[in-house]
Amino acid sequence: METMSSEQSVTPPFLSAAMVGQYLTMGQLIPAMERTLVAYSEGRIKQPDRQMIPVTEHGGFFGAMPAVGEAVGLKMVTFYPRNADRGLPTHLAVIQLFDPETGEPLVIMDGRLITEMRTAAVSAAVVKTLINGRPRVLSVFGTGVQARAHIEAMTQVCTFDEIRVWGRSTEKAATFAQEVGARALSAEQAALDADVIVTATASKTPILRGAWLKKGAVVAAVGWNSVDGRELDDEAMTNVVVVESRSGTAAESGNIRGAGAAIFAEVGEVIAGSKMIEPGNTVVFDSVGMACEDVAAGKLVWDAFNASIGSHRGA
Repeated sequence: METMSSEQSVTPPFLSAAMVGQYLTMGQLIPAMERTLVAYSEGRIKQPDRQMIPVTEHGGFFGAMPAVGEAVGLKMVTFYPRNADRGLPTHLAVIQLFDPETGEPLVIMDGRLITEMRTAAVSAAVVKTLINGRPRVLSVFGTGVQARAHIEAMTQVCTFDEIRVWGRSTEKAATFAQEVGARALSAEQAALDADVIVTATASKTPILRGAWLKKGAVVAAVGWNSVDGRELDDEAMTNVVVVESRSGTAAESGNIRGAGAAIFAEVGEVIAGSKMIEPGNTVVFDSVGMACEDVAAGKLVWDAFNASIGSHRGA
């Protein structure tokens, strides 16, 4: 029998974005993110707060995000806002998983799609937990990949009568609305009476005003605009604010820093029931993302990939 050399045995496979897309679904990802958020808030996951290093000469950022929980892994991510003008994704990433028992590298996979999907899945998990009654109107600020992913994720957990979109470019907003079965409206019209609002933009100045928010609405603010940029105005940030990580979000969120907003709870605490939000409160979920979300999503992909390989071998 042919044996592997030591070099071959530790060379991990690479899973492309297309392969990740074959093995990752919102149906699996949303409950996985719920479990991960709870585990983080209960101290069962170890990870440092993310550090984004500026790549000043090119207007980009680079970050390394390790996490240790049920899986051991690392995400390396770049954020280059100017890529939008080049026809390239603004966020690019790879995720590497390691064997928790031996530390051996298991797999490297493209992380762009995972970042896109897990961000939306986390928002959907939060809305599922926080929304009161049946939400009828979903409003999405933005027309990019996160806007599209959030519509997919939100419609997994809620049945909406109407979807609205807003974008800085009215032409792009109209095209996007047609593609996703929504109505393109002004920012104020999109927000008024909406039950769930997603802000997924790169805006440096507030685009969503608290005066427009319906009492009891849930806002998912997911745009990453640097520590000095923000999507929500001061009035919006006077509502109940929940986050993935107190320390990580406080360090990175321009919404929180700019408004001097208080963090009420981590969403893992709310999902687990250790922190309660009174029904009828308007809630802002300010999301910056965490390594453990990416690693947990990567583990879903890796497990599904191995199950597929095993079924083919047994055929």
